[in-house]
Amino acid sequence: MISGYLCAMAKSMQVAWIGTGMMGAPMAGHLLAAGHAVNVHSRTRAKAELLLASGARWCDTPAEAASGCDVAFSMVGTPAEVEAVHLGVTGTLRAADPPRILVDMSTSSPELAVRLDESARMAGSRACDAPVTGGDVGARNATLSIMVGGDEASCGLIAPLLGALGKTIVRHGEAGQGQRAKLVNQILIAATMVGMCEGLASARASGLDEQRVLESVGAGAAGSWALANLAPRVLKGNLEPGFMVDHFVKDLGLALAMCESQGIRLPGVELAQRLYRQLQADGHGRRGTQALVLAYPEGRREPRPLAANPDRG
Repeated sequence: MISGYLCAMAKSMQVAWIGTGMMGAPMAGHLLAAGHAVNVHSRTRAKAELLLASGARWCDTPAEAASGCDVAFSMVGTPAEVEAVHLGVTGTLRAADPPRILVDMSTSSPELAVRLDESARMAGSRACDAPVTGGDVGARNATLSIMVGGDEASCGLIAPLLGALGKTIVRHGEAGQGQRAKLVNQILIAATMVGMCEGLASARASGLDEQRVLESVGAGAAGSWALANLAPRVLKGNLEPGFMVDHFVKDLGLALAMCESQGIRLPGVELAQRLYRQLQADGHGRRGTQALVLAYPEGRREPRPLAANPDRG
């Protein structure tokens, strides 16, 4: 844990935040509410309007947002976007006055996290990887679990900011280790999602009342976050994303690449990736991960229409 640092630097800080989608926007809002000055940049300015109305300052590029800041955060969708935000021609490290610390909270490549730290050090800065789990609910309620990689001093300096975003904050080691811990998290989720959807399919095929089944098994050994939070959405036909299929497929690809480099094979994750890729091919990439139920005819319910443009901004 790095909570011991939480009182070490409670003063207001100048922060840049890049990415104001379904998770990034509420997370940036928590920093504003905690009294920090926040510069904002996003691909879609409209998604930052509530933050701007609350006192954030709009910037046209990541470099402009990051210049002179204590910390520059990113919460975007893919490793390519992470790289562009920090290492691109208008990235944070091109700022006239580079930020003291970069913090990438996206789920990205461990190797990219190491490269970001190396590039940051060359610019006189540091970089930490701090991916999160807890979905849209955790982002809104500031109850995320945050997995941190980076040098100990930098992790200590950002701890008060992370404390405004989540409840469980654990440093796993040097740069890249936070991303590796997050990929372990996604490996665990993959198996859980398959089990949840197959259980619901079996319950329905058996003529059972699925809601009663959830009440029976949720408090026992079969209980999980997915069963408590996503299964009820499935039963209502709600496949809106707390986390999108497209992003989860990306994460599973990163997890399998990590495992390949480690010389291990995970057949369960390979199965989950095949199922989720089929969902993408069927046009469900922008639905929530609970849309995996559509892969099981016995467990299907008619999904609600998908809300427009449910991405990270």
